[in-house]
Amino acid sequence: MLNIIGCILGLVWAVAVVILPGFAPQPFIPINLALIYAVLPGGLVLAVMVPFGRDSTAVRDTALQMLLALLLWPFAITVLGSVTVIVMGIATALALLIHWLGARLWEPLATFGWWAAFGTTVFATLWSGWRLLT
Repeated sequence: MLNIIGCILGLVWAVAVVILPGFAPQPFIPINLALIYAVLPGGLVLAVMVPFGRDSTAVRDTALQMLLALLLWPFAITVLGSVTVIVMGIATALALLIHWLGARLWEPLATFGWWAAFGTTVFATLWSGWRLLT
């Protein structure tokens, strides 16, 4: 039951991370710089996890989440804007760190972190597609 609550809260986190920055001013940041700024926090988390992470599942999950981000965020940035994707990058790095710590401390926390990171990328892609088509 606690894992389901962690999943739901992770998805709520994901929706908030994608929607809320759209209400803030979106200054011009070139797409290439914004993508670098967006994936840097997750890359730093992964760099910390590799030598210190004895839990290979959390390290693998983080690498897969960052690969997914690299493949899907360029589409999202064209619709949602640079600031939104940079916020997504910071939030995803924080969620992956929570996932890693949760894998060591408390499984529902790991579930929350995984769904917060995965949900952010998937929801941003779906939301971008929806906004593009409507």
